[in-house]
Amino acid sequence: MSIRTILYIAVVVFLAQSSVRADQKPNFLLIMLDDSGWTDFGSYGSKIQTPNIDKLWAEGIKFTDCHAPAPNCSPTRAGFLTGRMPSRIGVYSYIPPGHPMHLRSEEITIAEVLKKKGYHTGHFGKWHLSQLEDPKQPHPNDQGFDHSLGTTNNAQPSHLNPVNFVRNKKKVGKVEGYSCQIVADEFTSWMKKVPEKEPFLGVVWFHEPHSKIASPENLVLHYMRQGYKKKQAKYFANIHNVDLAVGKILKQLEQSGRSENTFLFLTSDNGGVNAFSNQGLRGKKSFVYEGGHREPGLLRWPGKIKTGWTSEATVSHLDLFPTICEIVGAQLPEGRKYDGVSLLSHITKGTPLKREKPLFWFFYRVKPSAALRVGDWKLVGYLEDPKHKHTHPLTAPDMPFIKSAKLVRFELYNLKKDRAETQDVKEKNPEQFEAMKKQMISLHQEVVSEGPTWDLKGWRR
Repeated sequence: MSIRTILYIAVVVFLAQSSVRADQKPNFLLIMLDDSGWTDFGSYGSKIQTPNIDKLWAEGIKFTDCHAPAPNCSPTRAGFLTGRMPSRIGVYSYIPPGHPMHLRSEEITIAEVLKKKGYHTGHFGKWHLSQLEDPKQPHPNDQGFDHSLGTTNNAQPSHLNPVNFVRNKKKVGKVEGYSCQIVADEFTSWMKKVPEKEPFLGVVWFHEPHSKIASPENLVLHYMRQGYKKKQAKYFANIHNVDLAVGKILKQLEQSGRSENTFLFLTSDNGGVNAFSNQGLRGKKSFVYEGGHREPGLLRWPGKIKTGWTSEATVSHLDLFPTICEIVGAQLPEGRKYDGVSLLSHITKGTPLKREKPLFWFFYRVKPSAALRVGDWKLVGYLEDPKHKHTHPLTAPDMPFIKSAKLVRFELYNLKKDRAETQDVKEKNPEQFEAMKKQMISLHQEVVSEGPTWDLKGWRR
């Protein structure tokens, strides 16, 4: 065989392989921590060692203005999977034990969209969108996921040796090890079973660092030797342990040859509960101030986006749904309103992100209860209803209050000049204030009127 023939064959084989790779659908891996704040990773200024998570920025994009759909767990998860404001779909708060509130079957998840495109789909970790033990409520397997291993809410009794995992509608019992490692192992085992040339969606929602915290003793001692008190050292070690779990996932992606074709997004569900987790921000988990919903956001998609880039665009978990739909060529399902925008042009070409509909947060459990974002401007609003005795911030959804209470008092902040939200500037910017006030009142009325009313008869707090 001549050298020319050998070269010709080599070129043909290369082009054939290139064609297969070009036609191959991308995998999607969506990772979320629970209660991790904006500054809990090394890439965001933390002293916690998170080299695997930080690697995602070195090989992709770090968002500095990334937001959860809500400052609380269940509503954020609902918005994350549907691209719709949580209150619009009836997940108004965290879901208490036995409560009827859940992500309804009428909603369409990104897993359901991708299944129609031939994707294998799996959910791993905290679910908290229904009662997994209640056969009357939808399970992840009923909402687009082929495989699931998760818990209704937090890992019990702690992250160590949890006893409340449910796999594909069957209780698992006690599982030895730390929750994040258990979840990572389940995902990697499942991924190995996905045929090599067939695409997957993996939704990995770690329980950490939500309490009750349990961390490897060697990692706790590592941070205590650096001078941190035990409580903070346990928290740091908890995030560090998640980073090791992420490292395990990244290694398996690499070894399986899937790393180059995987869109990987990592974030948190709401603000942290500790001051050091939300540095420079006002508020924390459950608040509509920045500390409640501004999150870390890291995206890696090899060969499709530039690396080491810091994006200051205002993005939301709500944007994942339309972004993924555009990537795979799926139309947004008809008959419903979506609240995010596709990030595709921004992340691949650096195009400025345009958002026609402002981001809106509504969380009735705290004061202020609403927030609206337009460019650098942020308006927060207070609910008042003198006929209602709603005072306990942890009270589960009270439907009359949610549906009837009006926004009556407001504050305006310029986040470009005042990210800590310390100076109310509505008096100095009356036109901006009045325009955003009108938008907020209108959007609030639209969202709460669309959301379903849960029948709380028979449910006890």
